[in-house]
Amino acid sequence: MMADYLNTLVFGYYPYIALAVLVVGSVIRYDREPYTWRSGSSQLLRRKQLIWGSVLFHLGVLIVFFGHLVGLLTPIEIFDAMGISHGFKQIMAIVVGGIAGLLALLGATMLVHRRLFDARVRATSTFSDTAVIVILWFQLALGLATIPLSLGHLDGGEMVKFMTWAQGIFTFDPGAAAYVAEAHPVFKFHLFLGLTIFLFFPFTRLVHMLSAPVRYLWRPGYQVVRTNRPMQRRAPISPAAE
Repeated sequence: MMADYLNTLVFGYYPYIALAVLVVGSVIRYDREPYTWRSGSSQLLRRKQLIWGSVLFHLGVLIVFFGHLVGLLTPIEIFDAMGISHGFKQIMAIVVGGIAGLLALLGATMLVHRRLFDARVRATSTFSDTAVIVILWFQLALGLATIPLSLGHLDGGEMVKFMTWAQGIFTFDPGAAAYVAEAHPVFKFHLFLGLTIFLFFPFTRLVHMLSAPVRYLWRPGYQVVRTNRPMQRRAPISPAAE
């Protein structure tokens, strides 16, 4: 059937394409274009709204990201061995993920507004800059939209399907796509958009997520920083003074 074929294509093959582009594309960009490996901050153009939006967005996204990472990729047997039931895990995901998602969405809304409606920021933004924050906003909104659906599966059974699918992808299970075949369309679109973010990750400012300022601890010399103040001329020193 066409539905089964599309499900296998999107959730069986597409994840490997997205992950391969993510890894290979990031390596090639870091090797060939290291000076583009940056966040491209526009803080100087409008600072106050950026700070509030950025703090809320990054705090919420980090919690959501690592929550998904641990929740989806931790083998189910480990949760069972620790005595953590599927239902408890589901409730924790709803509560913690919901709060973090709301913080991230609020921050993303501020950043989208700043990017689209501030003339100076908009003038210096590329299509990629705007597209990234808008897509992340939709992804966060979709994640929050799954909460009412998850409230109807407090036994955790639906979550187990996504865990089995994600772990099946990394263990090269040829039947992994079948685990999410009956999932609600909102869940499926959330998964698809997440994979698509992995796909265009190496070609956007998102690559700065892979950087950590560890090298600053042992970098040689000092960083030269210009100031906006005009330089004052020093009076010439007379030979007598020398």
